[in-house]
Amino acid sequence: MLNKLKSEITHFKDQTHNFKILTLTNLIYSIVLPVIDIFVAAYVMRSSNDPTKVVVYQLTIYTGIPITFLINGWLLNKFPIKVLYSLGMVLSGVSMMIMMSLKTLDITGVGIAGIVMGMSFGFYWANRDFLALAITNDKNRNYYYGLETFFYTIIAVVIPVMIGWFIEFSANTGDAKLAYKIVTGIVFVITILASIMCFKGKFNNPTSKKFIYFKFDPYWYRLMFLAVLKGLVQGFLVTAPAMLIMLLLGKEGALGTAQSVGAIFAAILMYIIGRKTTPEHRIYVFGAGLVLFTIAALINGVLFNGTGVILFMLFLLLAKPLLDLAYFPIQFSVIDILTKKEKRSEFAYILNHEAGLYIGRLSGAGTFLILAYTFSNEIALRYAIIIVAVLQLSSYWVAKGIIRKGKIMNGEFANHTPTENQIDAKVAEAAI
Repeated sequence: MLNKLKSEITHFKDQTHNFKILTLTNLIYSIVLPVIDIFVAAYVMRSSNDPTKVVVYQLTIYTGIPITFLINGWLLNKFPIKVLYSLGMVLSGVSMMIMMSLKTLDITGVGIAGIVMGMSFGFYWANRDFLALAITNDKNRNYYYGLETFFYTIIAVVIPVMIGWFIEFSANTGDAKLAYKIVTGIVFVITILASIMCFKGKFNNPTSKKFIYFKFDPYWYRLMFLAVLKGLVQGFLVTAPAMLIMLLLGKEGALGTAQSVGAIFAAILMYIIGRKTTPEHRIYVFGAGLVLFTIAALINGVLFNGTGVILFMLFLLLAKPLLDLAYFPIQFSVIDILTKKEKRSEFAYILNHEAGLYIGRLSGAGTFLILAYTFSNEIALRYAIIIVAVLQLSSYWVAKGIIRKGKIMNGEFANHTPTENQIDAKVAEAAI
């Protein structure tokens, strides 16, 4: 066992300097992700007892993300990428400070905090995706995302329990808001530490300054459809657990415990899958994640009680990392192919991809709001997740087609080099 552990450590050390720095940066920042993803929504729920405000908060986050992706593209022409990456991490702490400073959680205040958090995610994910794409290749991306998922899930064992019971204990003594403020201060310090680690990397900005295009190869639109389907459930994966547990169990301690149950098993499983699987296995990993998420949604809808929430969380602990572990390498393999074919910056595809996610997120959140206002919050929490989960099952066949087409296009590149005129014709499609 010890020899196996040493072997895995040696394998990590054999990776490039930037690979190790990016992984360690994300490891440090991952400590605050459960707080950002779960407990901020729980704070809104505790303070307002209104699930629609949680969804409004999430919608403003989703609005801030694509806008910041666009701004980030322009700023990359002026600032080093690690500066913008660090800014994204620090802004998450700033957003929480804005939320905690509000005397009354009205729609305007929640919306402002949401926009700032959206900007945080925009700077973070735009630059994180580009760096992950730049420092990995198709052969080691399963390992990269398996390693990240392993750390994220291990951290998800400790952080939610510690914070959840700390907040609940503070609430029992009469000052839950002070506990949230203390957690916010810790989050801000950790984001600074993650930024310091990021600056140790030797990261390069995208080479091409053009990043906005309005016409793409037909192959890209297949991935955009997959992005829309991913976006459908993305919002529910962030806010639904907090809303369900606060509604049906009512305590942050239960929220933290539910997040941690089974996480060690999930972490080890994700690392093994990432380490041992090849690009050929991605569709099966993706399909398993889709099935598990659908089962989770059905259990929640049928039971809709404390037991249902716990089971929902257990299935989600496996479904979400499986989906991410397969999705990102599929996305990056498409970008690898099209950057060669269309001679464009990788960031152009990362930016456009965010538009597909945004459409899906709006559709998913819109489904919740329509059900909530037409019927009730309970109906929305019970059935909106089932609706989007069933719709997302079609992602399996979309992803399968993308992988099959990618193999064909890779074969074409191996046997055909574009002429100079063909390259010029592709480059001429650039927009403003």
